[in-house]
Amino acid sequence: MNITFEAPDKINGLMTITLESADYQPEVDKTLKDYRKRANIPGFRPGQAPMGMIKRQFGTSVKVDVVNKMLGEKLYDYVRENKIQMLGEPLPSEQQEALDFEGDQPLTFKFDIAVAPEFEAKLSGKDKIDYYNITVDDKMIDQQVEMYQSRAGQYEKAEQFDPEQRDMLKGDLREVDGSIEVADAVLMPQYMKVEDQKKLFDGCKLGDIITWNPRKAYPESDVEVSSLLKIQKEEVKDHEGDFTFQITEISRFVKAEVNQALFDQTFGEGAVKSEKEFRQKIADQISQQFKADADYKFLLDVRAHMEKKVGKLEFPEAILKRVMKNNNKDRKDVEEFVEKNFEASIKELGWHLIKEQLVAAQDIKVDDNDLKQVAKEAARAQFAQYGMSNVPEEYLDNYAQEMLKKRENAEGLVDRAVDVKLTAALKNVVKLNEKDTTLEDFQKMLQEK
Repeated sequence: MNITFEAPDKINGLMTITLESADYQPEVDKTLKDYRKRANIPGFRPGQAPMGMIKRQFGTSVKVDVVNKMLGEKLYDYVRENKIQMLGEPLPSEQQEALDFEGDQPLTFKFDIAVAPEFEAKLSGKDKIDYYNITVDDKMIDQQVEMYQSRAGQYEKAEQFDPEQRDMLKGDLREVDGSIEVADAVLMPQYMKVEDQKKLFDGCKLGDIITWNPRKAYPESDVEVSSLLKIQKEEVKDHEGDFTFQITEISRFVKAEVNQALFDQTFGEGAVKSEKEFRQKIADQISQQFKADADYKFLLDVRAHMEKKVGKLEFPEAILKRVMKNNNKDRKDVEEFVEKNFEASIKELGWHLIKEQLVAAQDIKVDDNDLKQVAKEAARAQFAQYGMSNVPEEYLDNYAQEMLKKRENAEGLVDRAVDVKLTAALKNVVKLNEKDTTLEDFQKMLQEK
């Protein structure tokens, strides 16, 4: 066996592997003997068919399988042992000559290999990078308090309809010149699309009968009308006349009071004992969320800083385009897809290589505990979106374990764990240019990226 590797420009590699018969024939013979033991050929007892017949019937296909397996093993062994930073998968070279697997002559295989460009990515205290501290103001806390009040609120009975109070009406709906009747229909007039239909309900009381037109109230939504009238969407055009609505119930949404019951429901029993503590707890909660946002922005700024510092990297574009086409060969628009997305793909690849060096320099390693912690934080954030801020740790642990069991989550969680640890490490390496900013200005900065 002979393996050579050439990369005169350091990024376009050509690997040549020549296999002699002696390299693969012993494994071929062993495999054919196993075939013979298991072969069920008419006219012969199992294991008694002539070896010549086995070779004629299976020899070439076995040889191809053995050679392909050996090629893969030897190629990746060579890449690993010689520390070649290969990008993507090796591709059959355009210089490859036709091969004859029938004879015993040497087999020569050529592979085009994309090699990562050589560069150095380093950070030190001489590198100054912005870090934004987002201020938590009373308005944010007020909004969060109101959100918790709304989540804990409930509907109460009212005597008169007030659209400003998000009142909900229940009543009996009847078609004036038709046969449709719907008992206990539910309306929220404030969401009607047409103002004159909406105003028909202003100030109405229990027992009042309102004559109105559902089709005019919702002129662009056959789905909404069909749902209200309990008919198929296609039937709406046949019921465009007036309806009466006799009010049997008025329900008013009332937000929960800011008291101990709300404190306990939000953060757990006894965790907060006063409105001042409640607001402080909310402020801490927002600050923690903002810290994650600030860290995310910091890593974006590290990326921009390093891309500028490293400069333009040269990649073997022709090979990488072939790799990208091969990875998307099932797409009908593969040529257009590659041309449209190649530049962005190369940019991401450049950052990936830079980050690899930064991760290695900080000796970042991710273990099962790191993955579990990232999964727990993802679960915590997900529950927080629904106002659930006092989820027990045991429940978060179980939820995180379920996330980790799904293979489609694994890669994303590993990347997130690496980013978390890298961000923490780099904040102690570079010089932080700390700046206070409002949430509005911070969000504008993110949109500019």
